[in-house]
Amino acid sequence: MSGAELAEGLYIYSTPAGCYHAVSTAEVDSSRRFLRALLASAKTPKLNLENLQNLMGNDDPDKCITLLQKCQQLGWVQGIKEEREVPSGSLDQLLPELLSKVAEGGKVLLADDQGFYLASSGFPHEVAEEISALGAELNGMHERRAGLLLKNMGLNSHAWALVNASGNSQLGFWPLFIGNTQFIIALSGIPHFKQTEFISLTWLLMTRYAA
Repeated sequence: MSGAELAEGLYIYSTPAGCYHAVSTAEVDSSRRFLRALLASAKTPKLNLENLQNLMGNDDPDKCITLLQKCQQLGWVQGIKEEREVPSGSLDQLLPELLSKVAEGGKVLLADDQGFYLASSGFPHEVAEEISALGAELNGMHERRAGLLLKNMGLNSHAWALVNASGNSQLGFWPLFIGNTQFIIALSGIPHFKQTEFISLTWLLMTRYAA
């Protein structure tokens, strides 16, 4: 039996790193299953054993607490004192503002894997359309070469970027696997995925498309 005890009076909240880990690949393991269930909740669940068991789909208390400790140690979840709710409102209103905070310079868009963009910040409409189409083409190329990249080279990443002579990204593409839908974030410059807005963005998409 585990000797660990759950802290009282806290709510379970993802971190930016936890959000990225949850949606950066379609692969499913116990930690991603937990994080995705957490992000599919409209409110931050209260930290207690019953909620952990429901989120993790596991009735074993020790295994639930062990998994929570692992996720906390890896910086994927945090305990907060006040309950929070997923952002409310239309996607048209919410997405541009959230997206603008996760890219250096604010040039960023969110598209689907078919090449249609849902929201854009900083890019003219025509440019956003072309970048979205490019993202879909890169996604298709990645799927065709997944055997080489993952199995032969051990590169477990779905992101692509156009880099300068120093190796810094000038235009990057990051897929987000949300339920059965795959989105692509395309942005100019350095990503700022460590912002709280990335939590809100991922949380919003999860509750709308995967809950």
